[in-house]
Amino acid sequence: MQRAIYPGSFDPITNGHLDVLERAARIFDEVIVAVAVNSQKTGLFNTDERIALIESVTGNDDRIRVANFDGLLVDFATQQNASALVRGLRAISDFEFEFQMALMNRKLQPEIETIFLMPREEYTYVSSSITKEIARLGGDISSLVPDAVAKALKSKFQPSL
Repeated sequence: MQRAIYPGSFDPITNGHLDVLERAARIFDEVIVAVAVNSQKTGLFNTDERIALIESVTGNDDRIRVANFDGLLVDFATQQNASALVRGLRAISDFEFEFQMALMNRKLQPEIETIFLMPREEYTYVSSSITKEIARLGGDISSLVPDAVAKALKSKFQPSL
């Protein structure tokens, strides 16, 4: 079985993330969406909320599993018997950071490959940060995230509605 890890904070998951995830699921037998736990960062959604949102929008696809991890990504990938890490690239600006991370991960665990996937063009400008800011200001995010995520964002920023 070819298993890949798709890591990220997913705070929240966007349509761009889902596009990359769907592409990865066509290549690998199983993709584990690995929600990073970073005690030094405070996200809008806690880890359990992020996992629940991802599970709600990925449905019953048995090729996709969601888990959280803390520590080195390559250690998590080894524990999960994964052969690859999946990273999304939206723009050239993403490449330099992702390239450095891929090289370091290769140094730490040479057997694990990093695969870069690009989302569809319509999602190249979408990020969790931009989506949260638009939602915070009351803008329309319906084309950026699934309905469940849009509702969750609205409840975070406009709890009385």
